[in-house]
Amino acid sequence: MNILIIKDFVGENAITLSDGQKIYDQIYPLLKSGNKVEIDFNGVKVFAAPFFNGAIGQLLKEFKPVVLNELLDLKHLSDFGKELAKRIILNANQYYSNPAIKQSVDKAIALQADSAW
Repeated sequence: MNILIIKDFVGENAITLSDGQKIYDQIYPLLKSGNKVEIDFNGVKVFAAPFFNGAIGQLLKEFKPVVLNELLDLKHLSDFGKELAKRIILNANQYYSNPAIKQSVDKAIALQADSAW
């Protein structure tokens, strides 16, 4: 099993999408090859949805939740972190598996981006 210590990559705060992308870039090739990955959150004190979207959510483009459950193990995650990761996985699965939801979300994001300018 491959072990990734999150604190070594992002410090005590797992917050940003770009930090989540760093983790995704590490775990995706391992999972794609069928390797099990343990993500160790020991020492990480703050979690946010953008981090989990970047690190785990986008894995649902390619992997079914049942496959991720077999290959990905989240360790030393607080109860809040566990619930947040679970919610991100559920939302990402709906987004990637349901074209109508994906289209609606993408449209809403585009409208929001256009109105920001």
